[in-house]
Amino acid sequence: MNGPWDVSSGCTPDCAAHALPRVPAGRMARRGAAFARTVRRALTDGERMAEPGRLRTHARGLLDALDIQVEGAASLTAGDGIGTLVVVNHISWLDILALLAVEPVTLLAKREVGGWPVVGGLARRAGTHFIDRMHPRRLPHTVREVSELLAAGRSVAVFPQATTWCTAEAGTFRRATFQAAIDVGAPVRPVTLGYSQQGLPSTVAAFCGEDTFAGSLRRVLAARALTIRVTAHPLLTPLDAGLDRRELAALAARAALGGRPVTVAAPGTAVTGATSVTAVTGAASVTGGGPARPTAALRPAVPAPPAPQQDTPVHV
Repeated sequence: MNGPWDVSSGCTPDCAAHALPRVPAGRMARRGAAFARTVRRALTDGERMAEPGRLRTHARGLLDALDIQVEGAASLTAGDGIGTLVVVNHISWLDILALLAVEPVTLLAKREVGGWPVVGGLARRAGTHFIDRMHPRRLPHTVREVSELLAAGRSVAVFPQATTWCTAEAGTFRRATFQAAIDVGAPVRPVTLGYSQQGLPSTVAAFCGEDTFAGSLRRVLAARALTIRVTAHPLLTPLDAGLDRRELAALAARAALGGRPVTVAAPGTAVTGATSVTAVTGAASVTGGGPARPTAALRPAVPAPPAPQQDTPVHV
Protein backbone atom coordinates (compact mmCIF):
# COMPACT_ATOMS: atom_id res chain seq x y z
CA MET A 1 0.00 0.00 0.00
CA ASN A 2 1.35 3.42 -0.97
CA GLY A 3 -1.07 5.78 0.70
CA PRO A 4 -4.62 6.46 1.90
CA TRP A 5 -6.02 6.50 -1.65
CA ASP A 6 -4.79 3.02 -2.48
CA VAL A 7 -7.24 0.26 -3.34
CA SER A 8 -6.56 -3.47 -3.20
CA SER A 9 -8.39 -5.40 -5.90
CA GLY A 10 -7.63 -8.81 -4.46
CA CYS A 11 -6.28 -9.84 -7.86
CA THR A 12 -2.82 -11.43 -7.95
CA PRO A 13 -0.46 -12.60 -10.70
CA ASP A 14 -2.19 -15.98 -10.38
CA CYS A 15 -5.25 -14.38 -11.99
CA ALA A 16 -3.37 -13.95 -15.27
CA ALA A 17 -3.86 -16.97 -17.51
CA HIS A 18 -3.63 -17.84 -21.19
CA ALA A 19 -6.89 -18.75 -22.92
CA LEU A 20 -4.98 -20.45 -25.76
CA PRO A 21 -1.71 -22.36 -26.03
CA ARG A 22 1.40 -20.17 -25.94
CA VAL A 23 3.23 -19.25 -29.12
CA PRO A 24 6.61 -20.96 -29.79
CA ALA A 25 9.75 -19.57 -28.14
CA GLY A 26 11.11 -18.35 -31.46
CA ARG A 27 8.06 -16.21 -32.05
CA MET A 28 8.32 -14.82 -28.52
CA ALA A 29 11.92 -13.82 -29.19
CA ARG A 30 11.01 -12.07 -32.44
CA ARG A 31 8.23 -10.17 -30.71
CA GLY A 32 10.56 -9.14 -27.90
CA ALA A 33 13.18 -7.85 -30.32
CA ALA A 34 10.57 -5.90 -32.32
CA PHE A 35 9.14 -4.42 -29.12
CA ALA A 36 12.59 -3.29 -27.94
CA ARG A 37 13.32 -1.64 -31.29
CA THR A 38 9.99 0.18 -31.25
CA VAL A 39 10.54 1.40 -27.69
CA ARG A 40 13.95 2.81 -28.67
CA ARG A 41 12.44 4.65 -31.65
CA ALA A 42 9.72 6.12 -29.45
CA LEU A 43 12.11 7.28 -26.75
CA THR A 44 14.39 9.00 -29.26
CA ASP A 45 11.46 11.27 -30.15
CA GLY A 46 11.85 13.05 -26.80
CA GLU A 47 9.31 15.82 -26.29
CA ARG A 48 8.01 15.44 -29.85
CA MET A 49 6.38 12.18 -28.80
CA ALA A 50 3.60 14.18 -27.12
CA GLU A 51 2.38 15.34 -30.54
CA PRO A 52 -0.95 13.51 -31.12
CA GLY A 53 -0.04 12.01 -34.47
CA ARG A 54 3.33 10.73 -33.30
CA LEU A 55 1.84 9.45 -30.06
CA ARG A 56 -0.75 7.39 -31.93
CA THR A 57 1.88 6.06 -34.30
CA HIS A 58 4.17 4.95 -31.48
CA ALA A 59 1.33 3.32 -29.53
CA ARG A 60 0.18 1.40 -32.59
CA GLY A 61 3.75 0.41 -33.37
CA LEU A 62 4.28 -1.04 -29.89
CA LEU A 63 1.07 -3.05 -30.11
CA ASP A 64 1.96 -4.26 -33.60
CA ALA A 65 5.36 -5.41 -32.33
CA LEU A 66 3.54 -7.55 -29.75
CA ASP A 67 1.10 -8.88 -32.38
CA ILE A 68 -1.82 -7.34 -30.47
CA GLN A 69 -4.91 -6.28 -32.38
CA VAL A 70 -7.08 -3.34 -31.27
CA GLU A 71 -10.75 -3.38 -32.19
CA GLY A 72 -13.66 -1.10 -31.48
CA ALA A 73 -14.01 2.62 -30.98
CA ALA A 74 -12.98 5.04 -33.69
CA SER A 75 -13.23 8.02 -31.33
CA LEU A 76 -13.23 8.54 -27.58
CA THR A 77 -13.89 12.26 -27.35
CA ALA A 78 -16.88 14.42 -28.16
CA GLY A 79 -15.08 16.54 -30.74
CA ASP A 80 -14.10 20.21 -30.82
CA GLY A 81 -14.68 22.61 -27.97
CA ILE A 82 -14.52 21.58 -24.35
CA GLY A 83 -12.55 18.44 -23.55
CA THR A 84 -14.03 15.05 -22.70
CA LEU A 85 -13.40 13.19 -19.45
CA VAL A 86 -12.71 9.62 -20.61
CA VAL A 87 -13.20 7.14 -17.74
CA VAL A 88 -11.83 3.65 -18.28
CA ASN A 89 -11.66 0.32 -16.47
CA HIS A 90 -8.10 -0.72 -15.62
CA ILE A 91 -6.61 -4.16 -16.32
CA SER A 92 -3.09 -3.80 -17.67
CA TRP A 93 -0.23 -1.52 -18.66
CA LEU A 94 -1.43 -2.26 -22.17
CA ASP A 95 -4.54 -0.18 -21.43
CA ILE A 96 -2.48 2.97 -21.95
CA LEU A 97 -1.22 1.85 -25.35
CA ALA A 98 -4.71 0.81 -26.45
CA LEU A 99 -6.23 4.20 -25.57
CA LEU A 100 -3.45 6.16 -27.25
CA ALA A 101 -3.66 3.96 -30.34
CA VAL A 102 -7.34 4.86 -30.71
CA GLU A 103 -7.13 8.57 -29.89
CA PRO A 104 -4.30 10.40 -28.12
CA VAL A 105 -5.60 11.99 -24.92
CA THR A 106 -3.95 13.41 -21.82
CA LEU A 107 -3.58 10.65 -19.25
CA LEU A 108 -4.07 10.97 -15.50
CA ALA A 109 -2.26 8.14 -13.73
CA LYS A 110 -0.90 7.24 -10.32
CA ARG A 111 2.66 8.35 -9.66
CA GLU A 112 3.91 4.74 -9.64
CA VAL A 113 3.19 4.40 -13.37
CA GLY A 114 5.97 6.89 -14.07
CA GLY A 115 8.43 4.40 -12.60
CA TRP A 116 7.28 1.41 -14.64
CA PRO A 117 9.86 0.12 -17.13
CA VAL A 118 9.18 1.13 -20.73
CA VAL A 119 5.61 2.34 -20.17
CA GLY A 120 6.69 4.83 -17.49
CA GLY A 121 9.15 6.55 -19.80
CA LEU A 122 6.62 6.67 -22.61
CA ALA A 123 3.94 8.00 -20.27
CA ARG A 124 6.18 10.81 -19.03
CA ARG A 125 7.18 11.87 -22.52
CA ALA A 126 3.55 11.73 -23.64
CA GLY A 127 2.62 14.42 -21.11
CA THR A 128 0.88 12.22 -18.53
CA HIS A 129 -0.22 13.97 -15.33
CA PHE A 130 0.63 11.91 -12.26
CA ILE A 131 -1.32 11.68 -8.99
CA ASP A 132 0.65 11.49 -5.74
CA ARG A 133 -1.57 9.30 -3.56
CA MET A 134 0.71 9.73 -0.55
CA HIS A 135 -0.59 13.28 -0.09
CA PRO A 136 -4.42 13.34 -0.05
CA ARG A 137 -4.50 17.09 0.56
CA ARG A 138 -3.44 17.50 -3.05
CA LEU A 139 -6.72 16.04 -4.25
CA PRO A 140 -8.46 19.43 -4.71
CA HIS A 141 -5.45 20.60 -6.72
CA THR A 142 -5.67 17.51 -8.94
CA VAL A 143 -9.37 18.07 -9.57
CA ARG A 144 -8.74 21.73 -10.45
CA GLU A 145 -5.92 20.69 -12.78
CA VAL A 146 -8.22 18.29 -14.63
CA SER A 147 -10.93 20.98 -14.81
CA GLU A 148 -8.45 23.40 -16.37
CA LEU A 149 -7.35 20.86 -18.95
CA LEU A 150 -10.95 20.10 -19.91
CA ALA A 151 -11.88 23.80 -20.08
CA ALA A 152 -8.91 24.35 -22.38
CA GLY A 153 -10.26 21.73 -24.78
CA ARG A 154 -7.92 18.89 -23.82
CA SER A 155 -9.55 15.52 -23.24
CA VAL A 156 -8.33 13.61 -20.19
CA ALA A 157 -8.40 9.84 -19.65
CA VAL A 158 -8.54 8.55 -16.07
CA PHE A 159 -8.76 5.12 -14.42
CA PRO A 160 -11.24 5.74 -11.58
CA GLN A 161 -10.90 2.21 -10.14
CA ALA A 162 -7.54 3.37 -8.69
CA THR A 163 -5.97 -0.05 -9.29
CA THR A 164 -5.95 -2.91 -11.80
CA TRP A 165 -8.34 -5.85 -11.90
CA CYS A 166 -8.11 -9.03 -13.93
CA THR A 167 -11.49 -8.54 -15.66
CA ALA A 168 -13.61 -5.65 -16.88
CA GLU A 169 -16.53 -6.37 -14.55
CA ALA A 170 -14.90 -5.96 -11.12
CA GLY A 171 -14.28 -2.98 -8.87
CA THR A 172 -16.01 0.38 -8.72
CA PHE A 173 -15.33 3.98 -9.73
CA ARG A 174 -14.06 6.51 -7.22
CA ARG A 175 -15.75 9.80 -7.87
CA ALA A 176 -13.35 12.69 -7.25
CA THR A 177 -12.32 13.28 -10.87
CA PHE A 178 -15.98 13.36 -11.97
CA GLN A 179 -16.25 16.68 -10.11
CA ALA A 180 -13.87 18.18 -12.66
CA ALA A 181 -16.33 17.38 -15.47
CA ILE A 182 -19.24 18.81 -13.49
CA ASP A 183 -17.34 22.00 -12.67
CA VAL A 184 -16.77 22.94 -16.31
CA GLY A 185 -19.73 21.17 -17.95
CA ALA A 186 -17.55 18.61 -19.74
CA PRO A 187 -19.02 15.41 -21.22
CA VAL A 188 -17.98 12.07 -19.73
CA ARG A 189 -17.21 9.09 -21.95
CA PRO A 190 -17.28 5.68 -20.21
CA VAL A 191 -14.97 3.22 -21.96
CA THR A 192 -14.56 -0.52 -21.50
CA LEU A 193 -11.33 -2.30 -22.33
CA GLY A 194 -11.70 -6.05 -22.78
CA TYR A 195 -9.05 -8.66 -23.59
CA SER A 196 -9.62 -11.84 -25.58
CA GLN A 197 -7.78 -14.54 -27.49
CA GLN A 198 -9.60 -15.72 -30.64
CA GLY A 199 -12.87 -14.57 -29.09
CA LEU A 200 -12.25 -16.25 -25.74
CA PRO A 201 -12.16 -13.91 -22.72
CA SER A 202 -8.58 -13.77 -21.45
CA THR A 203 -6.84 -12.52 -18.31
CA VAL A 204 -3.33 -13.03 -19.72
CA ALA A 205 -2.69 -9.27 -19.92
CA ALA A 206 -3.75 -8.56 -16.32
CA PHE A 207 -1.09 -6.67 -14.36
CA CYS A 208 -2.21 -7.06 -10.77
CA GLY A 209 -0.98 -7.30 -7.22
CA GLU A 210 2.74 -7.96 -6.81
CA ASP A 211 3.21 -8.74 -10.49
CA THR A 212 6.34 -7.38 -12.18
CA PHE A 213 6.54 -5.70 -15.54
CA ALA A 214 9.02 -8.33 -16.73
CA GLY A 215 6.68 -11.15 -15.76
CA SER A 216 3.70 -9.46 -17.39
CA LEU A 217 5.68 -8.74 -20.56
CA ARG A 218 6.73 -12.41 -20.82
CA ARG A 219 3.09 -13.51 -20.68
CA VAL A 220 2.11 -10.97 -23.33
CA LEU A 221 4.98 -12.02 -25.60
CA ALA A 222 3.74 -15.61 -25.33
CA ALA A 223 0.05 -14.81 -25.84
CA ARG A 224 -1.55 -16.18 -28.98
CA ALA A 225 -4.01 -13.96 -30.91
CA LEU A 226 -4.39 -11.35 -28.16
CA THR A 227 -6.98 -8.69 -28.95
CA ILE A 228 -8.00 -5.56 -27.05
CA ARG A 229 -11.55 -4.37 -27.66
CA VAL A 230 -12.16 -0.68 -26.93
CA THR A 231 -15.86 0.00 -26.38
CA ALA A 232 -16.88 3.66 -26.16
CA HIS A 233 -20.25 3.98 -24.43
CA PRO A 234 -22.72 6.86 -24.93
CA LEU A 235 -21.62 10.23 -23.61
CA LEU A 236 -22.90 11.33 -20.22
CA THR A 237 -23.34 15.11 -20.04
CA PRO A 238 -25.12 16.03 -16.79
CA LEU A 239 -26.72 19.36 -16.07
CA ASP A 240 -25.24 21.23 -13.16
CA ALA A 241 -28.65 20.88 -11.45
CA GLY A 242 -28.90 17.17 -12.29
CA LEU A 243 -26.34 14.57 -11.34
CA ASP A 244 -23.77 15.05 -8.63
CA ARG A 245 -20.40 13.34 -8.82
CA ARG A 246 -21.61 10.31 -6.86
CA GLU A 247 -24.45 9.67 -9.31
CA LEU A 248 -22.31 10.45 -12.35
CA ALA A 249 -19.61 8.03 -11.22
CA ALA A 250 -22.24 5.34 -10.62
CA LEU A 251 -23.68 5.75 -14.13
CA ALA A 252 -20.25 5.69 -15.72
CA ALA A 253 -19.30 2.59 -13.71
CA ARG A 254 -22.45 0.83 -14.78
CA ALA A 255 -21.61 1.44 -18.43
CA ALA A 256 -17.89 0.67 -18.25
CA LEU A 257 -17.87 -2.18 -15.74
CA GLY A 258 -20.37 -4.57 -17.22
CA GLY A 259 -23.85 -3.14 -16.76
CA ARG A 260 -24.32 -3.45 -13.02
CA PRO A 261 -27.43 -1.79 -11.50
CA VAL A 262 -27.33 1.86 -10.45
CA THR A 263 -29.94 4.06 -8.79
CA VAL A 264 -30.17 7.66 -9.97
CA ALA A 265 -32.99 10.07 -9.19
CA ALA A 266 -33.69 13.72 -9.76
CA PRO A 267 -32.42 16.02 -6.99
CA GLY A 268 -34.60 15.83 -3.89
CA THR A 269 -36.44 12.70 -5.02
CA ALA A 270 -36.60 9.69 -2.72
CA VAL A 271 -35.69 6.43 -4.43
CA THR A 272 -37.00 2.99 -3.60
CA GLY A 273 -36.25 1.24 -6.89
CA ALA A 274 -33.89 1.56 -9.82
CA THR A 275 -34.31 4.43 -12.26
CA SER A 276 -34.18 4.78 -16.03
CA VAL A 277 -31.64 7.27 -17.34
CA THR A 278 -31.12 8.15 -21.00
CA ALA A 279 -27.79 9.23 -22.44
CA VAL A 280 -27.60 11.93 -25.08
CA THR A 281 -26.00 10.21 -28.06
CA GLY A 282 -29.07 8.50 -29.40
CA ALA A 283 -28.02 5.12 -28.04
CA ALA A 284 -30.32 2.92 -26.02
CA SER A 285 -31.15 4.13 -22.52
CA VAL A 286 -29.60 2.69 -19.39
CA THR A 287 -32.39 1.17 -17.38
CA GLY A 288 -33.04 -0.95 -14.35
CA GLY A 289 -36.07 -2.65 -12.89
CA GLY A 290 -38.35 -1.45 -10.11
CA PRO A 291 -40.92 1.33 -9.76
CA ALA A 292 -40.58 4.29 -12.09
CA ARG A 293 -39.16 7.47 -10.59
CA PRO A 294 -38.38 10.95 -11.92
CA THR A 295 -35.06 10.85 -13.71
CA ALA A 296 -32.07 13.14 -13.69
CA ALA A 297 -31.73 14.93 -17.02
CA LEU A 298 -28.77 14.28 -19.26
CA ARG A 299 -28.14 16.60 -22.17
CA PRO A 300 -25.27 18.47 -23.80
CA ALA A 301 -23.45 20.18 -20.99
CA VAL A 302 -22.98 23.91 -20.66
CA PRO A 303 -20.07 25.50 -18.84
CA ALA A 304 -20.73 25.87 -15.14
CA PRO A 305 -18.79 27.92 -12.62
CA PRO A 306 -16.25 25.92 -10.60
CA ALA A 307 -17.66 24.39 -7.44
CA PRO A 308 -15.67 24.01 -4.22
CA GLN A 309 -13.87 20.69 -3.74
CA GLN A 310 -14.69 18.88 -0.52
CA ASP A 311 -13.51 15.35 -1.13
CA THR A 312 -11.64 13.46 1.54
CA PRO A 313 -9.49 10.40 0.79
CA VAL A 314 -12.31 7.97 1.48
CA HIS A 315 -14.34 9.63 -1.31
CA VAL A 316 -11.67 9.57 -4.00
